[in-house]
Amino acid sequence: MTTLSKPEYNPVNPVIAIVGLSPKPDRPSYGVARYMQERGYRIIPVNPTHVGTYILGEPCYANLYDAAKALAGENQKIDIVDCFRKAEDIPPIVGEAIMIDARCIWMQLGIVNEAAAAKARAFGMQVEMDSCIKIEHALGNLHGIL
Repeated sequence: MTTLSKPEYNPVNPVIAIVGLSPKPDRPSYGVARYMQERGYRIIPVNPTHVGTYILGEPCYANLYDAAKALAGENQKIDIVDCFRKAEDIPPIVGEAIMIDARCIWMQLGIVNEAAAAKARAFGMQVEMDSCIKIEHALGNLHGIL
């Protein structure tokens, strides 16, 4: 019987799932994803409206479970879950992030959900809220995550 090794965190090129990534270049989620991709991060689009399409050259998934399953076949895992969703939509995303063993949940500017953040922290995840991953990266504020 062959045992598959558990995908490991890659500190050189963390994988970022972007929940709510739009295929429209004028949307903030697209600009952030493109910026991070251009700097060597692998971007995984998660948007149930666009399943079966490609955004920034990557297949789009309905949810984090499907994305994590596909990446496991490549011996990769999602490290960071970047959320472009309303604050009230964050709790189930955190639940999925916990189930796939992501190490960070990142809520973009204007998104704060203290209860979801507390749950994520209770499972050992790092949490960023009301903060843009692109801006923080550009400023060199890597928060021990990027």
